[in-house]
Amino acid sequence: MVLSIIVHGGAKTITEEKVAANNAGCTAAAEAGWEVLARGGTAAEAVEAAIRVLEADQTFNAGFGSVLNNQGEVELDAAIMEGGSLAWGALANVQGVRHPISVARKIMDKKPMFLVADHAEHFAAENGAEMSAKEDLIADEQQEEWEEEKEVIDRPNTVGCVALDSSGTLVAGTSTGGTMNKPAGRVGDSAIIGSGLFAENKRGGCSTTGDGESIMPVVLAKTAIDILASGKHPDEAAQMAIETLASKVAGEAGCILIDPQGRVGWAHNSTDMACAYRTSEMDKVAAFTKKKQLVHH
Repeated sequence: MVLSIIVHGGAKTITEEKVAANNAGCTAAAEAGWEVLARGGTAAEAVEAAIRVLEADQTFNAGFGSVLNNQGEVELDAAIMEGGSLAWGALANVQGVRHPISVARKIMDKKPMFLVADHAEHFAAENGAEMSAKEDLIADEQQEEWEEEKEVIDRPNTVGCVALDSSGTLVAGTSTGGTMNKPAGRVGDSAIIGSGLFAENKRGGCSTTGDGESIMPVVLAKTAIDILASGKHPDEAAQMAIETLASKVAGEAGCILIDPQGRVGWAHNSTDMACAYRTSEMDKVAAFTKKKQLVHH
């Protein structure tokens, strides 16, 4: 069976001094997920392992290092979906949770639900998730940018992962701190099945990143999977999904895809997008901060 994993560290602008950190972070995440797959672990375990690496890395807008809302606080959203049973778990507007993706997985394993705010925090604490003081998730750089109301060039963005395991199961996961200075309580696409992520074993898996308010009305993840299921290569399907979004709404977005054969693809209309992947045909992870337009014949 083909094993495959792809991660993204967000559709965004990556300045020269942040290239190495983005490449290193995405590579480490893909390697963590690959290790799980290679030893026969499940796609859900691999996606959780990969996204936990990104949530712990302040280069990315998820977990520690997330952007601050208009109250100067970190509010987190995450979701995971498994493509065999279509099980899923999602949470939004949570504070003081170190690894929202792990909580999303706990929700999925119990009973598919979308939990928000303090109710999601109670669930996390009761189910053994790593909790912290909410202030501990604020990175110095984000605090400074918020206080100075700087125009941030390389604003961080949502992270995600899609994996295919040896049983042929596809899983997609997404995790985010949302948008800088967002109104407290604002929820974007990341935790919404069909917009921020989607997985179905016979069709494919997708995680998205970008402007949630633009991703949601075009149901980007599901749109990408529908295009993929029409027989396109994942790279072409990803590109067509982003073009579909751009033709209907203003906004930047990116997406990563894996098809049931384990082929990977990704596309973005933002200046850059951090991405890394590995498949059974490769001996190590490949990492990128920008997509070169590929032509498939």
